Amino acid sequence: MESKVSEGGLNVTLTIRLLMHGKEVGSIIGKKGETVKKMREESGARINISEGNCPERIVTITGPTDAIFKAFAMIAYKFEEDITNSMSNSTATSKPPVTLRLVVPASQCGSLIGKGGSKIKEIRESTGAQVQVAGDMLPNSTERAVTISGTPDAIIQCVKQICVVMLESPPKGATIPYRPKPASTPVIFAGGQAYTIQGQYAIPHPDLTKLHQLAMQQTPFTPLGQTTPAFPGEKLPLHSSEEAQNLMGQSSGLDASPPASTHELTIPNDLIGCIIGRQGTKINEIRQMSGAQIKIANATEGSSERQITITGTPANISLAQYLINASSADPDPHGRNTFTG
Repeated sequence: MESKVSEGGLNVTLTIRLLMHGKEVGSIIGKKGETVKKMREESGARINISEGNCPERIVTITGPTDAIFKAFAMIAYKFEEDITNSMSNSTATSKPPVTLRLVVPASQCGSLIGKGGSKIKEIRESTGAQVQVAGDMLPNSTERAVTISGTPDAIIQCVKQICVVMLESPPKGATIPYRPKPASTPVIFAGGQAYTIQGQYAIPHPDLTKLHQLAMQQTPFTPLGQTTPAFPGEKLPLHSSEEAQNLMGQSSGLDASPPASTHELTIPNDLIGCIIGRQGTKINEIRQMSGAQIKIANATEGSSERQITITGTPANISLAQYLINASSADPDPHGRNTFTG
Protein backbone atom coordinates (compact mmCIF):
# COMPACT_ATOMS: atom_id res chain seq x y z
CA MET A 1 0.00 0.00 0.00
CA GLU A 2 1.80 3.12 -1.17
CA SER A 3 1.01 6.32 0.63
CA LYS A 4 0.64 9.38 -1.61
CA VAL A 5 -0.05 12.61 0.20
CA SER A 6 -2.19 14.86 -1.99
CA GLU A 7 -3.71 18.31 -1.32
CA GLY A 8 -6.74 16.62 0.23
CA GLY A 9 -4.63 14.80 2.80
CA LEU A 10 -3.91 11.06 2.68
CA ASN A 11 -4.89 9.53 -0.63
CA VAL A 12 -4.66 5.77 -0.19
CA THR A 13 -7.16 2.96 -0.44
CA LEU A 14 -8.42 1.82 2.92
CA THR A 15 -10.98 -0.70 4.18
CA ILE A 16 -12.99 0.05 7.30
CA ARG A 17 -15.36 -2.51 8.83
CA LEU A 18 -18.41 -1.58 10.88
CA LEU A 19 -20.53 -3.81 13.09
CA MET A 20 -24.24 -3.00 12.93
CA HIS A 21 -27.55 -4.30 14.22
CA GLY A 22 -30.19 -5.42 11.74
CA LYS A 23 -32.26 -2.28 12.27
CA GLU A 24 -29.26 -0.04 11.49
CA VAL A 25 -28.48 -2.07 8.37
CA GLY A 26 -32.11 -1.71 7.25
CA SER A 27 -31.81 2.06 7.65
CA ILE A 28 -28.67 2.12 5.48
CA ILE A 29 -30.09 -0.16 2.77
CA GLY A 30 -33.28 1.90 2.64
CA LYS A 31 -36.44 1.10 0.73
CA LYS A 32 -35.59 -1.15 -2.25
CA GLY A 33 -31.88 -0.47 -1.67
CA GLU A 34 -32.26 3.24 -2.55
CA THR A 35 -30.25 4.66 0.39
CA VAL A 36 -27.18 2.46 0.01
CA LYS A 37 -27.22 3.03 -3.77
CA LYS A 38 -27.18 6.80 -3.19
CA MET A 39 -24.38 6.47 -0.60
CA ARG A 40 -22.27 4.43 -3.04
CA GLU A 41 -22.82 6.89 -5.88
CA GLU A 42 -22.26 10.08 -3.89
CA SER A 43 -19.27 8.93 -1.83
CA GLY A 44 -17.48 6.88 -4.48
CA ALA A 45 -16.73 4.25 -1.83
CA ARG A 46 -17.59 0.56 -2.12
CA ILE A 47 -20.10 -0.36 0.57
CA ASN A 48 -20.76 -4.07 1.11
CA ILE A 49 -23.12 -5.60 3.66
CA SER A 50 -22.47 -9.13 4.92
CA GLU A 51 -25.09 -11.72 4.13
CA GLY A 52 -26.88 -14.00 6.51
CA ASN A 53 -29.83 -13.89 8.83
CA CYS A 54 -27.89 -12.58 11.82
CA PRO A 55 -28.80 -10.00 14.46
CA GLU A 56 -25.45 -8.33 13.68
CA ARG A 57 -24.03 -7.60 10.23
CA ILE A 58 -20.67 -6.35 8.98
CA VAL A 59 -20.66 -3.30 6.72
CA THR A 60 -17.39 -2.96 4.79
CA ILE A 61 -16.45 0.41 3.34
CA THR A 62 -13.53 0.47 0.87
CA GLY A 63 -12.08 3.30 -1.17
CA PRO A 64 -9.71 6.27 -1.14
CA THR A 65 -9.74 8.00 2.25
CA ASP A 66 -11.82 10.97 1.04
CA ALA A 67 -14.50 8.57 -0.32
CA ILE A 68 -14.51 6.71 3.02
CA PHE A 69 -15.00 9.94 4.96
CA LYS A 70 -17.92 10.91 2.68
CA ALA A 71 -19.53 7.49 3.19
CA PHE A 72 -19.06 7.78 6.98
CA ALA A 73 -20.56 11.27 6.95
CA MET A 74 -23.64 9.99 5.09
CA ILE A 75 -24.05 7.06 7.52
CA ALA A 76 -23.61 9.31 10.59
CA TYR A 77 -26.16 11.85 9.30
CA LYS A 78 -28.60 9.04 8.38
CA PHE A 79 -28.38 7.66 11.94
CA GLU A 80 -28.88 11.15 13.36
CA GLU A 81 -31.99 11.53 11.20
CA ASP A 82 -33.28 8.18 12.55
CA ILE A 83 -32.70 9.40 16.15
CA THR A 84 -34.51 12.70 15.44
CA ASN A 85 -37.46 10.82 13.88
CA SER A 86 -37.72 8.37 16.78
CA MET A 87 -37.62 11.27 19.26
CA SER A 88 -40.57 13.02 17.65
CA ASN A 89 -42.75 10.17 19.01
CA SER A 90 -41.14 9.93 22.44
CA THR A 91 -41.11 12.07 25.56
CA ALA A 92 -37.30 12.03 25.91
CA THR A 93 -35.87 15.53 26.04
CA SER A 94 -32.13 14.92 25.65
CA LYS A 95 -30.99 13.66 22.27
CA PRO A 96 -28.88 10.49 22.38
CA PRO A 97 -25.57 10.62 20.43
CA VAL A 98 -24.98 8.80 17.16
CA THR A 99 -23.01 5.61 17.83
CA LEU A 100 -20.93 3.58 15.36
CA ARG A 101 -18.94 0.43 16.09
CA LEU A 102 -15.77 -0.13 14.10
CA VAL A 103 -14.12 -3.54 13.93
CA VAL A 104 -10.34 -3.12 14.15
CA PRO A 105 -7.56 -5.78 14.15
CA ALA A 106 -6.41 -6.17 17.76
CA SER A 107 -2.78 -5.66 16.63
CA GLN A 108 -3.67 -2.04 15.71
CA CYS A 109 -5.57 -1.25 18.91
CA GLY A 110 -2.37 -0.61 20.88
CA SER A 111 -1.41 2.24 18.50
CA LEU A 112 -4.94 3.58 18.73
CA ILE A 113 -4.86 3.64 22.53
CA GLY A 114 -1.28 4.98 22.65
CA LYS A 115 1.19 4.81 25.52
CA GLY A 116 -0.76 5.09 28.77
CA GLY A 117 -3.90 5.91 26.76
CA SER A 118 -2.34 9.11 25.36
CA LYS A 119 -3.49 8.67 21.73
CA ILE A 120 -7.12 7.82 22.51
CA LYS A 121 -7.24 10.76 24.97
CA GLU A 122 -5.91 13.08 22.26
CA ILE A 123 -8.55 11.83 19.77
CA ARG A 124 -11.34 12.33 22.35
CA GLU A 125 -10.21 15.84 23.21
CA SER A 126 -9.59 17.06 19.65
CA THR A 127 -12.81 15.65 18.15
CA GLY A 128 -15.27 15.80 21.05
CA ALA A 129 -16.34 12.21 20.30
CA GLN A 130 -16.39 9.41 22.88
CA VAL A 131 -14.09 6.54 21.84
CA GLN A 132 -13.92 3.18 23.59
CA VAL A 133 -11.81 0.17 22.64
CA ALA A 134 -13.23 -3.15 23.84
CA GLY A 135 -10.96 -5.07 26.21
CA ASP A 136 -11.80 -8.46 24.70
CA MET A 137 -11.58 -9.66 21.14
CA LEU A 138 -14.80 -10.43 19.30
CA PRO A 139 -15.68 -14.17 19.33
CA ASN A 140 -13.56 -16.43 17.08
CA SER A 141 -11.55 -13.51 15.68
CA THR A 142 -8.49 -11.34 16.29
CA GLU A 143 -10.52 -8.14 16.05
CA ARG A 144 -11.87 -5.75 18.65
CA ALA A 145 -14.83 -3.42 18.59
CA VAL A 146 -14.09 0.31 18.78
CA THR A 147 -17.22 2.27 19.72
CA ILE A 148 -17.46 5.92 18.67
CA SER A 149 -20.31 8.15 19.77
CA GLY A 150 -21.06 11.85 19.45
CA THR A 151 -22.45 14.30 16.91
CA PRO A 152 -22.05 13.33 13.23
CA ASP A 153 -19.31 15.98 12.82
CA ALA A 154 -17.39 14.71 15.85
CA ILE A 155 -17.67 11.14 14.50
CA ILE A 156 -16.32 12.15 11.06
CA GLN A 157 -13.31 13.92 12.64
CA CYS A 158 -12.75 10.91 14.90
CA VAL A 159 -12.84 8.42 11.97
CA LYS A 160 -10.29 10.59 10.11
CA GLN A 161 -7.89 10.39 13.04
CA ILE A 162 -8.44 6.63 13.47
CA CYS A 163 -7.70 6.14 9.73
CA VAL A 164 -4.40 8.03 10.10
CA VAL A 165 -3.39 5.76 13.02
CA MET A 166 -4.38 2.62 11.05
CA LEU A 167 -2.34 3.76 8.05
CA GLU A 168 0.68 4.62 10.17
CA SER A 169 0.69 1.27 11.98
CA PRO A 170 -0.60 -1.54 9.73
CA PRO A 171 -1.84 -4.78 11.35
CA LYS A 172 0.84 -7.25 12.44
CA GLY A 173 0.48 -10.90 11.51
CA ALA A 174 -2.66 -12.49 10.09
CA THR A 175 -6.03 -11.06 11.08
CA ILE A 176 -8.93 -13.44 11.67
CA PRO A 177 -11.99 -11.33 10.79
CA TYR A 178 -15.05 -11.38 13.02
CA ARG A 179 -18.07 -13.07 11.45
CA PRO A 180 -21.42 -12.58 13.22
CA LYS A 181 -23.27 -15.77 14.09
CA PRO A 182 -26.94 -16.42 13.27
CA ALA A 183 -29.31 -15.78 16.17
CA SER A 184 -31.08 -19.10 16.28
CA THR A 185 -29.68 -22.45 17.38
CA PRO A 186 -28.39 -24.33 14.32
CA VAL A 187 -30.61 -27.19 13.21
CA ILE A 188 -29.51 -30.27 11.26
CA PHE A 189 -31.92 -32.53 9.39
CA ALA A 190 -30.59 -36.07 9.01
CA GLY A 191 -32.55 -39.10 7.94
CA GLY A 192 -35.85 -37.27 8.35
CA GLN A 193 -34.99 -36.38 11.96
CA ALA A 194 -34.26 -32.89 13.25
CA TYR A 195 -31.45 -32.19 15.69
CA THR A 196 -30.53 -28.94 17.39
CA ILE A 197 -26.85 -28.33 18.06
CA GLN A 198 -26.02 -27.48 21.65
CA GLY A 199 -22.31 -27.26 22.34
CA GLN A 200 -20.79 -30.42 20.91
CA TYR A 201 -23.98 -32.46 20.97
CA ALA A 202 -26.77 -32.95 18.45
CA ILE A 203 -30.02 -33.24 20.38
CA PRO A 204 -33.00 -34.92 18.64
CA HIS A 205 -35.93 -32.55 18.41
CA PRO A 206 -39.33 -34.21 17.85
CA ASP A 207 -41.22 -30.92 17.28
CA LEU A 208 -38.82 -29.83 14.58
CA THR A 209 -38.82 -33.31 13.04
CA LYS A 210 -42.60 -33.03 12.69
CA LEU A 211 -42.21 -29.60 11.15
CA HIS A 212 -39.55 -30.84 8.74
CA GLN A 213 -41.76 -33.74 7.63
CA LEU A 214 -44.68 -31.34 7.24
CA ALA A 215 -42.54 -29.06 5.15
CA MET A 216 -41.51 -31.92 2.88
CA GLN A 217 -45.18 -32.79 2.30
CA GLN A 218 -46.51 -29.33 1.67
CA THR A 219 -44.15 -26.72 0.34
CA PRO A 220 -44.81 -23.86 0.47
CA PHE A 221 -46.83 -23.32 3.65
CA THR A 222 -50.03 -21.32 3.50
CA PRO A 223 -49.12 -17.65 3.07
CA LEU A 224 -48.43 -15.89 6.35
CA GLY A 225 -48.57 -12.13 6.49
CA GLN A 226 -48.95 -12.03 2.68
CA THR A 227 -45.52 -13.53 1.97
CA THR A 228 -44.66 -17.05 0.94
CA PRO A 229 -42.56 -18.63 3.67
CA ALA A 230 -39.34 -20.22 2.56
CA PHE A 231 -38.24 -23.16 4.64
CA PRO A 232 -34.81 -22.73 6.27
CA GLY A 233 -32.21 -23.54 3.68
CA GLU A 234 -34.43 -22.76 0.72
CA LYS A 235 -33.97 -19.65 -1.39
CA LEU A 236 -36.91 -17.29 -1.08
CA PRO A 237 -39.06 -17.38 -4.24
CA LEU A 238 -38.52 -14.09 -6.01
CA HIS A 239 -42.18 -13.29 -6.51
CA SER A 240 -42.94 -13.41 -2.79
CA SER A 241 -41.76 -9.90 -2.11
CA GLU A 242 -41.14 -6.93 -4.29
CA GLU A 243 -38.48 -5.79 -1.85
CA ALA A 244 -36.54 -9.04 -1.93
CA GLN A 245 -36.77 -9.02 -5.70
CA ASN A 246 -35.25 -5.57 -5.88
CA LEU A 247 -32.49 -6.43 -3.43
CA MET A 248 -31.68 -9.67 -5.20
CA GLY A 249 -31.67 -7.97 -8.57
CA GLN A 250 -28.58 -6.03 -7.55
CA SER A 251 -25.34 -7.97 -7.50
CA SER A 252 -23.78 -5.26 -5.39
CA GLY A 253 -23.07 -7.21 -2.25
CA LEU A 254 -26.51 -6.56 -0.78
CA ASP A 255 -27.72 -9.61 1.00
CA ALA A 256 -30.56 -11.59 -0.48
CA SER A 257 -32.18 -12.76 2.74
CA PRO A 258 -35.94 -12.26 2.77
CA PRO A 259 -37.17 -9.03 4.33
CA ALA A 260 -38.77 -9.29 7.77
CA SER A 261 -42.53 -9.47 7.93
CA THR A 262 -44.96 -9.51 10.83
CA HIS A 263 -47.71 -11.96 11.65
CA GLU A 264 -50.26 -11.80 14.44
CA LEU A 265 -51.85 -14.69 16.35
CA THR A 266 -54.64 -14.69 18.87
CA ILE A 267 -54.28 -17.15 21.75
CA PRO A 268 -56.90 -17.97 24.42
CA ASN A 269 -55.88 -16.65 27.87
CA ASP A 270 -55.98 -20.09 29.47
CA LEU A 271 -53.31 -21.39 27.08
CA ILE A 272 -50.91 -18.46 27.30
CA GLY A 273 -49.17 -19.96 30.36
CA CYS A 274 -48.14 -23.07 28.35
CA ILE A 275 -46.54 -20.84 25.74
CA ILE A 276 -44.69 -18.56 28.16
CA GLY A 277 -43.54 -21.44 30.37
CA ARG A 278 -42.08 -21.17 33.84
CA GLN A 279 -40.39 -17.78 34.22
CA GLY A 280 -40.55 -17.33 30.45
CA THR A 281 -38.41 -20.40 29.65
CA LYS A 282 -40.72 -21.77 26.95
CA ILE A 283 -41.19 -18.51 25.03
CA ASN A 284 -37.43 -17.86 25.16
CA GLU A 285 -36.79 -21.33 23.74
CA ILE A 286 -39.30 -20.67 20.92
CA ARG A 287 -37.62 -17.31 20.19
CA GLN A 288 -34.20 -18.92 20.08
CA MET A 289 -35.21 -21.89 17.95
CA SER A 290 -37.26 -19.95 15.44
CA GLY A 291 -35.01 -16.89 15.25
CA ALA A 292 -38.17 -14.74 15.25
CA GLN A 293 -39.04 -11.84 17.55
CA ILE A 294 -42.15 -12.68 19.57
CA LYS A 295 -44.11 -10.12 21.56
CA ILE A 296 -47.06 -11.09 23.77
CA ALA A 297 -49.51 -8.27 24.40
CA ASN A 298 -50.72 -7.59 27.93
CA ALA A 299 -54.12 -8.99 28.85
CA THR A 300 -56.94 -6.58 28.07
CA GLU A 301 -59.87 -6.37 30.44
CA GLY A 302 -62.94 -8.29 29.36
CA SER A 303 -61.06 -10.14 26.61
CA SER A 304 -60.53 -13.89 26.79
CA GLU A 305 -57.68 -13.75 24.29
CA ARG A 306 -54.15 -12.37 24.01
CA GLN A 307 -52.43 -11.05 20.90
CA ILE A 308 -49.02 -12.46 19.91
CA THR A 309 -46.95 -10.58 17.31
CA ILE A 310 -44.24 -12.55 15.49
CA THR A 311 -41.64 -10.69 13.41
CA GLY A 312 -38.96 -12.24 11.23
CA THR A 313 -38.43 -13.86 7.86
CA PRO A 314 -41.35 -15.97 6.60
CA ALA A 315 -39.40 -19.10 7.56
CA ASN A 316 -38.81 -17.82 11.12
CA ILE A 317 -42.51 -16.97 11.41
CA SER A 318 -43.71 -20.42 10.27
CA LEU A 319 -41.33 -22.08 12.68
CA ALA A 320 -42.40 -19.83 15.59
CA GLN A 321 -46.08 -20.42 14.77
CA TYR A 322 -45.56 -24.14 14.67
CA LEU A 323 -43.69 -24.18 17.99
CA ILE A 324 -46.34 -21.99 19.65
CA ASN A 325 -49.06 -24.35 18.45
CA ALA A 326 -47.09 -27.37 19.63
CA SER A 327 -46.45 -25.95 23.10
CA SER A 328 -50.07 -24.94 23.65
CA ALA A 329 -51.35 -28.41 22.72
CA ASP A 330 -54.84 -28.52 24.11
CA PRO A 331 -55.98 -31.67 25.97
CA ASP A 332 -59.18 -31.48 23.86
CA PRO A 333 -59.54 -34.96 22.27
CA HIS A 334 -60.67 -33.39 18.98
CA GLY A 335 -57.28 -31.76 18.72
CA ARG A 336 -58.50 -28.20 18.36
CA ASN A 337 -55.13 -26.81 19.26
CA THR A 338 -54.08 -24.70 16.33
CA PHE A 339 -54.81 -21.02 16.05
CA THR A 340 -55.08 -18.91 12.98
CA GLY A 341 -53.96 -15.33 12.94
